[in-house]
Amino acid sequence: MAINIIPLFFSIFLVSFQPYFSVGQTVVKGGYWFPGSGFAVSDINSTLFTHLFCAFADVNSQTYQVTISTSNQAQFQTFTKTVQQKNPSVKTLLSIGGGGSDVNTFASMASQSSSRKSFIDSSITLARSNNFLGLDLDWEYPSDSTQMNNFGTLLTEWRAAVVTEAKSSGKTPLMLSAAVLYLSYYYSSSVTYPIQAISNSLDWINLMAYDFYGPGWSPSSTGPPAALYNSGNLESGDNGVRSWIQAGMSAKKLVLGLPFYGWSWRLTNSNNNGLFAPANGQGLAGDGSIGYNQIKQYITQNRATKVFNVTVVTDYCYSGTTWIGYDDTQSISTKVAYAKGKGLLGYFAWHVGADDNWALSSKALQTWGA
Repeated sequence: MAINIIPLFFSIFLVSFQPYFSVGQTVVKGGYWFPGSGFAVSDINSTLFTHLFCAFADVNSQTYQVTISTSNQAQFQTFTKTVQQKNPSVKTLLSIGGGGSDVNTFASMASQSSSRKSFIDSSITLARSNNFLGLDLDWEYPSDSTQMNNFGTLLTEWRAAVVTEAKSSGKTPLMLSAAVLYLSYYYSSSVTYPIQAISNSLDWINLMAYDFYGPGWSPSSTGPPAALYNSGNLESGDNGVRSWIQAGMSAKKLVLGLPFYGWSWRLTNSNNNGLFAPANGQGLAGDGSIGYNQIKQYITQNRATKVFNVTVVTDYCYSGTTWIGYDDTQSISTKVAYAKGKGLLGYFAWHVGADDNWALSSKALQTWGA
């Protein structure tokens, strides 16, 4: 009898470590929307997308349940119905967390079985009751090896709960995705994302391949905020994609992020106005960020000079001492072609409300093709 134990165990081992691929999942042409953009859900041209993310639901720091703020409930509840009026086949996901969420709450939630269960059960209930077809986790970011391990456990339990709920309800299982750092590790080879758990549990991951440079964290020189290539530097989309694939992630699990916004700097010398030119902090009000639609207006109103750098794959413009790095249609087209050529699952945009007459979204869709 003992001779059969090893083959049986080995077969179970193989089954348990097979990557999860949802049935019929062929491409993601996604975009995030959030109420703070001031852009009406009804104005989203959903025909340009296969997936739309509604951001963000919150995590209660005491109960660890996923909630939607009172001010967002009406828009979130009708989100799916509204975007499906123009495109009945578009799939919607409720995104949880975001860059402004409390990372300590996520870390605490993921550290205990009971709090993970609270998060998981409430997220599924919330998605179903608000007619979303999936859930997206945006934890920015698990920052040590313990948090990464707990993140993996959370994902494994999340998938198991989704499968169980679907069997019980008779409904199609909810999609599960996560927005992650562009690298497969958190700035240290010892703090790596749980590749196996991600592969086994999620339909895909959204690589946030942007915010490489910005006036808040690199104030002394301009830089390409979302470079596709960056020779001799970690901070590029291509380096991120290669990092994940080398770590063992299937390309078909990767979705490349496209920023529909840019960052501004104040040049030290208006005559030195290229990439990595000396600068002194932000060039515009607030934190220096600016939506693509506003960038287009700025260029027209200030007769700014526009430059597309084909080597790095980035755009920038300047007028006087104001310098803005961003992605225009050429950069978007090049990145989408790159993603398709590398065999990735697709692309996503942050965020749809910052597009200018759907120029970037249309270019992305056109470049990928049917």
